[in-house]
Amino acid sequence: MFNPFDHPFLILVVTFLLFGAAAWTGRIWYKRGVEDDVHGEEFRFILGGTLTLLGLLIAFTFSMAVSRYDQRKNYEEQEANAIGTEYLRADLLPATDAAKIRRLLTSYLDQRIREYRARNKQQLRQIDDQTTRLQAELWSAVTAPTAAQPTPVAALVLAGMNDVLNSQGYTQAAWWNRVQIEGWALMALISIFCNLLVGYGSHGKKAFILLILPVALSISLFLISDIDSPRSGVIHVRPQNLESLAESLHSQ
Repeated sequence: MFNPFDHPFLILVVTFLLFGAAAWTGRIWYKRGVEDDVHGEEFRFILGGTLTLLGLLIAFTFSMAVSRYDQRKNYEEQEANAIGTEYLRADLLPATDAAKIRRLLTSYLDQRIREYRARNKQQLRQIDDQTTRLQAELWSAVTAPTAAQPTPVAALVLAGMNDVLNSQGYTQAAWWNRVQIEGWALMALISIFCNLLVGYGSHGKKAFILLILPVALSISLFLISDIDSPRSGVIHVRPQNLESLAESLHSQ
């Protein structure tokens, strides 16, 4: 299903055209015979209030997007720590089982890095299938020796693998946690209304004045969409902790 909020540059173009058209509509509306003094105290109060409300709404939504971005970064770090810890704990098992677990963890780590870098949906489906298969193999590789020798040391290895698998679920949930469409709709409606008011109050001024607010708003919404979108745009969570761990494991 096509999601326009996964395409920040589309948001930039569409919102600029939409807000620019709203501002121009407000200007035309005034020219069609409205006699009120748009520079009166009441109009300035309404315009200032709506612009303040819009600014607060954008700031709040931007804060939401940034917090979700930080959450994705934190879970990437936690996932790398969980995999690295379990790789070391595998030494507590018999040598054959430990070697198998380390091999599977290395392959699993490579898939997790590919997940962060992937942008194509077909590639993502393949990565998800491989990740699910490796998770099942990892769990089986740990439960078999721990069931044969249910010692506290084996339980520690089992708990570590549980952390590895859970961390992937937490990461996925963080990537799904996005700004809701209701928030986007509210920002768009108030932005259109503000541009109508600015256009309505721009009589006697140069036409380029009408472009200032649409440009500022479209760039703001582009930035929010870019930060909020895990895979599109220019701002992404780079799996630097996973990459660093992969380099360390491969060097061994």
